[in-house]
Amino acid sequence: MRLTSVLLWLLLLAAAAPVRAQNPIHHCIGAHGHPVFTDQPCAALDATSVGAAQPTGDDSSLPDTPPPVLCAATTAQLRQGVIDAFAHHDANRMAGLMLWNGYGRGAAVADIRSLAVLMRQPLLDLQPSDSATAASPAPASATSSGEAPAANAATASQQLQLQLAGTDASGSPRELRFDIVRRAGCLWLRNAD
Repeated sequence: MRLTSVLLWLLLLAAAAPVRAQNPIHHCIGAHGHPVFTDQPCAALDATSVGAAQPTGDDSSLPDTPPPVLCAATTAQLRQGVIDAFAHHDANRMAGLMLWNGYGRGAAVADIRSLAVLMRQPLLDLQPSDSATAASPAPASATSSGEAPAANAATASQQLQLQLAGTDASGSPRELRFDIVRRAGCLWLRNAD
């Protein structure tokens, strides 16, 4: 009986040994912005660690980036979210401000890639504006979403105009327009094309 007990303990220790000897997996962001999972420290690969930083007593270790806007209640908050996205060249932050209903996977991926190209250009100006369709009623698709027609009509005529530094030879600014749409109590951007 004693021999069986000793053999059982040795078997358990042998099974636990590989788990204890395993190196931790480091999650890093590579030089080109792609995620990298490795058993080596991120610094050895000239990559940035994604691991959560442990807060210390001083404020110098806190990130200087504002938290992303997840649900803009006002046009000013939505505008600030776009400014922050361009300031940090963050296409995912900009995509988080957009309404993606009705997009297929391929179209959404293509739009996010085009947003990544746009994020490389400097933002010159950003202004809310009323479109020419302010007097027209809200579209039927907007009122069938279960929200009050008045709330949709109030935001259906609003747009956000972005002016970006032009990349063509003329140097003229590039203008983009996004419709401002209210869904689920938040304001979202939708391509005005």
